[in-house]
Amino acid sequence: MHEEDSLRQRIWQIVAAIPCGKVATYGDIARLAGSPGAARQVGGVLKRLPEDSKLPWHRVINRAGMISLTGDNLERQRDALIDEGIDVSREGKIVLSRYRWEG
Repeated sequence: MHEEDSLRQRIWQIVAAIPCGKVATYGDIARLAGSPGAARQVGGVLKRLPEDSKLPWHRVINRAGMISLTGDNLERQRDALIDEGIDVSREGKIVLSRYRWEG
């Protein structure tokens, strides 16, 4: 298996394991996947998910505890997190100390 495909598979497995009501950062996912410098790649993998993907991509946020998306996509992610009982500010901020899952 190509190294990039292997990393993508690990990212998918880790994102799939994030429990409902919890979030992880792009860096958390990269670290758990064994590639601590690959936070941007995590974002790229999630960005390329098919529209009908069942992966809980919405549970992945940036290291500042913010949703990185903008506009309608920010609203979609924010609404999905709120539906799981996570407090999200209007600007997309989540309290990491309360909701972070670290695998």
